[in-house]
Amino acid sequence: MNVLFVCTGNICRSPMAEVLGRAEGRSRGLSDLSCASAGTFALAGRPASGPGVAVASSYGLDLAGHRSRELSLELLEWADVIVAMEASHAEAATRWAPEASVHVMTDFLPPDDRWQGGGVPDPYGGDLETYEATWTLLERAMRGFFDWLLEADLTSDVP
Repeated sequence: MNVLFVCTGNICRSPMAEVLGRAEGRSRGLSDLSCASAGTFALAGRPASGPGVAVASSYGLDLAGHRSRELSLELLEWADVIVAMEASHAEAATRWAPEASVHVMTDFLPPDDRWQGGGVPDPYGGDLETYEATWTLLERAMRGFFDWLLEADLTSDVP
């Protein structure tokens, strides 16, 4: 199972989602899970944002080696599921790969969650507290995403 997380610059939200996705997959016993991330307007080779690296590290996850990359048709074709941080990112992915399974991260939140369906706000330029709030939102949505993956039994169809 290959999961691609997409945001704008690939230095904040999608890299955090990528490491969270890997961790959640491991915790659920999905040994064949691969996670990657990209940005719709990424400048290739940029490191993850400092506050994002710090927040990930506080949860025992490493973003220090991350380097940004631009969304490409190759990545979209690699992915079994594409999870966008906002509707605009989902629309961009769908334009390039109309048959792809594309979703918005916050669609996996419970219906009563105030962020349900609204997209993950961009923490770029924010302080550590802003990044912590983004991380917490991503964690909640990631649990819902993996619940959906496993309930739909999507992981069994992938070699």
